[in-house]
Amino acid sequence: MRISRRRFSLGLAGASLGVGTHLSWAQSFPSKALKIIVPFPAGGTTDVVARLVAQRMSESMGQPVVVENRGGAGGAIGADAVAKSAPDGHTLLMHNLTFPMTSVAQTLANRSPFNVDTDFAGVSISVYVPFMWTAHPSVPAKDLRELGQLLRAQKLPYNYGSTGPGSAMHVQGEAFKKAAGVDMQHVPFRGAAPLKQDLLAGRIQVGGDQLSTSLAESKAGTLKALATTASKRVAGLPDVPTVRELGFPSLELEGWNGLFVPGKTPREIVERLQREAAAAVRHPEVSRRLIEMGAEPVGSSAAAQDEILKRQMDQFRPVIREMNIES
Repeated sequence: MRISRRRFSLGLAGASLGVGTHLSWAQSFPSKALKIIVPFPAGGTTDVVARLVAQRMSESMGQPVVVENRGGAGGAIGADAVAKSAPDGHTLLMHNLTFPMTSVAQTLANRSPFNVDTDFAGVSISVYVPFMWTAHPSVPAKDLRELGQLLRAQKLPYNYGSTGPGSAMHVQGEAFKKAAGVDMQHVPFRGAAPLKQDLLAGRIQVGGDQLSTSLAESKAGTLKALATTASKRVAGLPDVPTVRELGFPSLELEGWNGLFVPGKTPREIVERLQREAAAAVRHPEVSRRLIEMGAEPVGSSAAAQDEILKRQMDQFRPVIREMNIES
């Protein structure tokens, strides 16, 4: 097949123009204030991590980086807002391990407003932070195994709270009920902060979220730490056993918080954001504050963020399908 020199030249010119425009766009980034959407109310781990990262990125990028809380639907409302935003790097999503769970639950229920595989691109895992089961101090069980024994023996009408349908604690709670042969009523909240308020007040008996959400209360004794989902005991809570130690290996869960952008964001912009986000969590003052709240600063590659999301979606899909969990 012959291609005329004129057509070939025009094709090259068009391609060059596209590349030039693309590079010019990336080189001028950021051209305005950036926004990190947190899909939960203020006060939870995801919100705190986002604000620490945003403050440092504001200083290094020469543009304001603001945090906006858009809670609801286990984090899906805020995520959908980012999926539908312009793919220019100025709108980011800070999410956590609830993201793959709610996404799977919504997809299986044919109610997902977005396609995780195409609508998002990973930027960087900001922190690793374990998930922790907690209870009101009035619950007469020192750990998760004793909670199961208590529920089986006394048939108590206990409630457990989560940050929303299809969230990490919802999946954990249903998996625990099956593994321990017990029953509890699920009570969904719009985020970790309102969940903790009701748990502290005794309006629900059991709940859970990322460890940093209730680390201070667990140390003070105003909440009782029943177990962590980490693969080993947490240094800040050496007396709190892991779910595997207590006989629930299926509840072991890798916790994280990380940044995403819309899926069609140019690679050069994603790479710039990754460098900035990684540098932010590695800054000495930011790292110190993250460690104090029970999180491990990471600052991973964009590929690692994409990989953990895909891996956990594959991990939770059969669990959520079997348990008929819908968001």
